[in-house]
Amino acid sequence: MAIQKIGILTSGGDCGGLNGVIIGAARMANAKGIKPYLIPNGYAGLYNLIDFSSLVELTSDRLEQIDVFLAGSEAGNSRVKISKIKDDRKYDRIKDGLKKFGIDALVISGGDDSGSVVVDLSSNGIPCVHAPKTMDLDLMPYSVGGDSTINRIAEFTRDLRTTGRTHNRVIVMEVFGRYAGHTAFRGGIASGADAILIPEVPVDFDLLYKHVMTRFMDRIEKSDARKGLATVLVAEGLKDSSGKELVDESSTADAFGHKKLMGAGKYVVKQLEDRVKKDPAVKEFMKRTGQFVEGVYEIPEIREIRPGHLVRCGFATPIDANFGLEVGAAAVELHTQGINGVTVISYQEGKIRYMPVAEAIVQRHVDLNSVALYEKMGICFGRAPQAVQPQFEKVSGRPERVY
Repeated sequence: MAIQKIGILTSGGDCGGLNGVIIGAARMANAKGIKPYLIPNGYAGLYNLIDFSSLVELTSDRLEQIDVFLAGSEAGNSRVKISKIKDDRKYDRIKDGLKKFGIDALVISGGDDSGSVVVDLSSNGIPCVHAPKTMDLDLMPYSVGGDSTINRIAEFTRDLRTTGRTHNRVIVMEVFGRYAGHTAFRGGIASGADAILIPEVPVDFDLLYKHVMTRFMDRIEKSDARKGLATVLVAEGLKDSSGKELVDESSTADAFGHKKLMGAGKYVVKQLEDRVKKDPAVKEFMKRTGQFVEGVYEIPEIREIRPGHLVRCGFATPIDANFGLEVGAAAVELHTQGINGVTVISYQEGKIRYMPVAEAIVQRHVDLNSVALYEKMGICFGRAPQAVQPQFEKVSGRPERVY
């Protein structure tokens, strides 16, 4: 049966590139004579579709109101897990809502949690194609939002150097990432951070302290104006020294079982402060550089910063805008071929690549060989640098473009 109407929704956290998915899917649908509709507020809107009186049709004129370069989503997001809804008729209710508006198929952009719902909906006879989205970059293919978030993190880390250097501070910045450290890893490298702490690497705080304070004191002592700083980037999913996740135990878990992560930055600050207070070399350093004031200013300040949702808002990078448009368009193309229950990997050089959603949402962590590479370049990850022997591979032909 030919598709006549298609629904587009976004789910989970907001990020750069989601509007690209919406525009790409809608433009491709319009080009094929399929009417695209916006389903608002993610899976909550999908579940309540039966109660809606109307939906926004994404005509060419309506699409003019959506800017591809803006982060966030014109459709609106929510964190709802359909299988957790206490309604025995939940899937029939969704089907009834789709039937009410004559919607034949769905394009859904979301991360691993949202992708698990795509698997669920597909197994219950609802045709879906998944456009991968997560600022955490922990899905198997590239995902909308990663590049935008990394750019924001790098910008904030660079900007904080001005205040850090003015006050001779150690700046500890905690960023999103939950169980995978990709955004902290890449954002920290791109901004010249002195240390990057990620969930994949257990932290030796004695080693971290030595690295950070050596860099910090050396810079100030070599400066003719006695100015300097050190920067530490921390992924929110950092575990404490016992391997326990740092969560707000008083918080209620969301629909996908995640409790609110908190305290990674503060935890790192406390570990560094405890050591700096006991280190006699710091007092001598403060005196040597003309900073020491007894009882008032005896040790350097270690300041925690949490930009929070600022790293996922604002503007989408050109890469995320392009990728969003491509995978949104590809999702519609797949539906027209009767292919659903899959995640789009890419749409490049006329070729659409896709894979089963269940495989795409398997969590991908930072590769420790990549960590070892940057350790060779002097970046600290809270452990003794590991040796890595590179492998060499000659590639023939034309390699596929990688975002």
